[in-house]
Amino acid sequence: MGAVLLAGCKGPQSMLDPAGPSAGAIAAVWWWMFAVALLVIAGVVIAWFLAMRPRAALDATRARRVERRWLVGGGLVLPTVSVTALLIFGSPAGFHQLPLPGGAAAPLRIEAIGHQWWWEIRYPDGVVLRDELRLPAGRPVDILTKSSDVIHSFWVPALGGKLDAVPGRTLTVRLQGDRVGSYRGQCAEFCGTGHAHMTMMAHVVPAEAFDAWLRARSGTAAEEGKVP
Repeated sequence: MGAVLLAGCKGPQSMLDPAGPSAGAIAAVWWWMFAVALLVIAGVVIAWFLAMRPRAALDATRARRVERRWLVGGGLVLPTVSVTALLIFGSPAGFHQLPLPGGAAAPLRIEAIGHQWWWEIRYPDGVVLRDELRLPAGRPVDILTKSSDVIHSFWVPALGGKLDAVPGRTLTVRLQGDRVGSYRGQCAEFCGTGHAHMTMMAHVVPAEAFDAWLRARSGTAAEEGKVP
């Protein structure tokens, strides 16, 4: 039964099977939220059982005291503590996705341009791919998202969070793949009739293999700037 319930936690498009630090931070926040939600549900069920027990009727003064206690505890204290805890534990997960300066390795900058209904991936040396993203393992990559038509949303769940591709604007999200493999990406914003088929494959390869691939592709001058 456990294997069936957790079947969606693995796979090339699962945010709960992270392959990098950004996705790992997001997955950690999700699991903490899941655990706290279970505790809240258990508390509500226990409170319900206690409330259903037969007992003597309360006088008006005690009834008001109990009502005030539930109002303050359940309506003020619990939401305040929950939201504060979520901000404290959840905000650092977003820092992994920001193109902040510093770090051991300079980030690679790649453009991801959304079209109806495909992704155009552009590398600094003029290499252009269609619905395919190649990343060097262990190196931060800044994805500059754009759109040529409507709003799309760039998302490779196993590598990090999603970011909208907005016409006329360039937004940046930092990803990093630490585990070699292939991961599925998906446009996460409804963008028309072909939205469901607007996918891509992100391949995380060893750094040496990536450098060799990029040199070989960028040396093909006849294909420079063209979408294959």
